[in-house]
Amino acid sequence: MTSILLPDSEAEIEAIVHEAAQSRSPLAIHGGGTRPLGRPVHADRALSTKLLTGITLYEPSELVISARAGTPLAEIQQTLAANRQRLPFEPIDYRRLLGNHGIPTIGGVTASNSSGPRRLQSGAARDSLIGVRATTGRGETIKSGGRVMKNVTGYDFVKLLAGSWGTLGVLTEVTYKLIPEAETELTLLLTGLSAQRAVEAMTAALGTPFEVTGAAHLPAIDGMPTRTALRLEGFDASVAYRTDRLDQVLKPFGAFETITAEASRVLWRTIRDVEALETPQDASIWRISVRPSDGPKVGEQLVTRLGSRVLYDWAGGLIWASATPEGDGGASVVRGAVAAVGGHATLVRGSPELRATVPIFEPETPGVAAMSRLIKATFDPAGVLNPGRM
Repeated sequence: MTSILLPDSEAEIEAIVHEAAQSRSPLAIHGGGTRPLGRPVHADRALSTKLLTGITLYEPSELVISARAGTPLAEIQQTLAANRQRLPFEPIDYRRLLGNHGIPTIGGVTASNSSGPRRLQSGAARDSLIGVRATTGRGETIKSGGRVMKNVTGYDFVKLLAGSWGTLGVLTEVTYKLIPEAETELTLLLTGLSAQRAVEAMTAALGTPFEVTGAAHLPAIDGMPTRTALRLEGFDASVAYRTDRLDQVLKPFGAFETITAEASRVLWRTIRDVEALETPQDASIWRISVRPSDGPKVGEQLVTRLGSRVLYDWAGGLIWASATPEGDGGASVVRGAVAAVGGHATLVRGSPELRATVPIFEPETPGVAAMSRLIKATFDPAGVLNPGRM
């Protein structure tokens, strides 16, 4: 049984990692335990940052927040909501999709470079991340970045830690730029479109100057037809004007209905968290990134060859697809379809046995793999931080 270490200070983390490096004893690094992606990590001890909590800096007027890595994401969002502010990148909550009950932390969001539907406008976590503190595999804590976007000291290290899945350092504190909460939210909903027509509609809307902040196409489920959703956010008058103008742009795709306020927010939470593919829980789930124009072609192959249910986000550039758990969990079909158009595929949900046998992340080219090994050796020479996860 894996023992769990629960340090509540940076100094304690440094001591644990230094000892692990000296004894070459691997550590499984995690925060709230809601993102068990990647290959299973074989370690006798787990280091959790869930006691390393607290907002250390919040300046609403400067749109900046810093927090220790184990701080629950909900606590940060609640604090920001009191000042009508938010994180720009709308991080996904994996709990329903992965069937777990942990507590998402800001460190986990950062380590996974999380994002949601608003990525097409605001980018992923790394695009708003402006500062980090992290303890490397040498047992040394490094600070990089600052409180304002123009501070570029250590900029590459800030970006490097986002999406490294705890393999280069144990995040102890992160700093993010924020954006104001929108006054109004409204979603335009087209029904019954094929994936190809949906991508054409979403592309047409995004090709306008009318600031669409979400564009997704949901599969037909539970007796409901396919739905294509386009989100507008901002001031009341601006949203009304943009809705009127988009009415003309979308006429070739049929009439749309509008949903507002809480109904719109609920819809986008279900899209963000991929609830359409939540069941059956034993199905494999793939996250695929391609050019939006290639999305329908890839999705159709998965539907035909794997019987997949498919959800398109980012105007077709992000595909969430289910697959049966048998065999390689759809890996060969998914990788083949992605290779044909150029893109990336990640196995998000699969049994431990499946995750131990198929490549989880997109296989690296030889040059990129060599660079990855060099970076790993620089920050974690003893290989004790989440070995094998990526």
